[in-house]
Amino acid sequence: MDAAMELSWAARCSAMAFFGFSFCLAALGVVLLLVRRWPWCSCHVCRAYLTGSWARDFANLGDWYAHLLRESPTGTVHVHVLGCTVTANPANVEYMLRTNFDNFPKGRPFAALLGDLLGGGIFNVDGDAWRRQRKMASLELGSVAVRSYAYKIIAQEVEARLLPVLAGAADDGAVVDLQDVFRRFAFDTICKISFGLDPGCLEREMPVSKFADAFDTATRLTAVRGAAASPLLWKAKRLLNVGSERELKKAIKLVDELAAAMIRERRKLGVADSHDLLSRFMASAGDVADDKYLRDIVVSFLLAGRDTVSSALTTLFMLLSKNPAVAAAMRAELPGGGAPVTYEHLKGLHYTHAVLYENMRLFPPVQFDSKFCAAADVLPDGTYVSGGARVMYHPYAMGRMPSIWGADHGAFRPDRWLTGPGGSFAPESLYRYPVFQAGLRVCLGKELAVTEMKAVAVAMVRAFDVEVVGENGGAACAPKFVSGLTASIRGGLPVRIRRVIRY
Repeated sequence: MDAAMELSWAARCSAMAFFGFSFCLAALGVVLLLVRRWPWCSCHVCRAYLTGSWARDFANLGDWYAHLLRESPTGTVHVHVLGCTVTANPANVEYMLRTNFDNFPKGRPFAALLGDLLGGGIFNVDGDAWRRQRKMASLELGSVAVRSYAYKIIAQEVEARLLPVLAGAADDGAVVDLQDVFRRFAFDTICKISFGLDPGCLEREMPVSKFADAFDTATRLTAVRGAAASPLLWKAKRLLNVGSERELKKAIKLVDELAAAMIRERRKLGVADSHDLLSRFMASAGDVADDKYLRDIVVSFLLAGRDTVSSALTTLFMLLSKNPAVAAAMRAELPGGGAPVTYEHLKGLHYTHAVLYENMRLFPPVQFDSKFCAAADVLPDGTYVSGGARVMYHPYAMGRMPSIWGADHGAFRPDRWLTGPGGSFAPESLYRYPVFQAGLRVCLGKELAVTEMKAVAVAMVRAFDVEVVGENGGAACAPKFVSGLTASIRGGLPVRIRRVIRY
């Protein structure tokens, strides 16, 4: 009895000591934050960021950044409390992504920020690890066999799942969340293309997917880390396993478990005669492909192929709802008589291509990208960047710069991408339009992503009219985005679907 009481008393003392230590550590983090950041910077930009006062005038943080960058003579600003230089200057973007590429890696701070989720995947590494993965991905994504395999899956998913779900909503007169529909479609599609497995998320019953939900939570909370004024805050929370970090840990654990199950299933089915990307990676990597390596590839594929495509499709149909004449012009470009749209047809749809690019100019799926300056440098616009500082280029803001797009930069005008009497699509420099990144890190899945978006867009525009309901349906209303690694609209995109009447 006495021994038990002594043990209980010792346990209580240990718990109190641990709590006291944890509290002191958290308090120290806050004190260090205040000492290092707040007193030494009283500029209006830093105060607006820390107090959140920017939200009084702007719907999104990206809109505030765009305003600051338009006001800057160089298209570059400093946010001192973040230790970050933000730029929308194409010359700076080219310098970072091509001219002096090696001096602007992702960097250790970025790797630490995203490491729990992305691990050693291609989006979170530099140097030899990045080059090795990129070489493998380039070989596979550039393969004619892979592209043909991917397009067949995309076409099947559109015909067998996406269009029937939307037709059912049209016949029932129901309001559906189009953002959720596109996420489910993109998740099913990327899982089939990348892993040869079908999660079956897009069904009339809209089944719950633990994997998709955990992945959403993990990406959202990982992005919350990046918005913190100091990494000490999220690192202290992770150490104490409290708040958002506790929730993030649970989500990543579930992602890990389900990714492991996916890898086991792929191994069980065999990789020799499979065309999915994971099988091809497993076959080409050989002994290098341990479970951790493959897990990181699985997460990277999901991030690249699911969230970006669904984000772009969501904002596309939000814009088409507000611009019915553009949707009508897209229909006019399609072959008549309801003839099927082949892969070759898709490549020749110049106006539709312009519509997709104009949508992503205004609403890029990845609104900003960060690098770290390895050694002190001077950007082409004369901005000095100290060694170890963060540098962010901002595609969302760049799409709103009159110096790049002219006085009508805020207008949705697809014909700005067309040239000549036939209206041929004319691409812009990737350094002025870094939606797919640029230079040595340019997106390897760009053509596949655009093909998928085109296939969905033409199938839906041919069959349906989409009307956005709620606050995002107003012509002048700017959507509000949730913090995340990719852009998603707060509250989703509720729509009514109507069948197109053909005469």
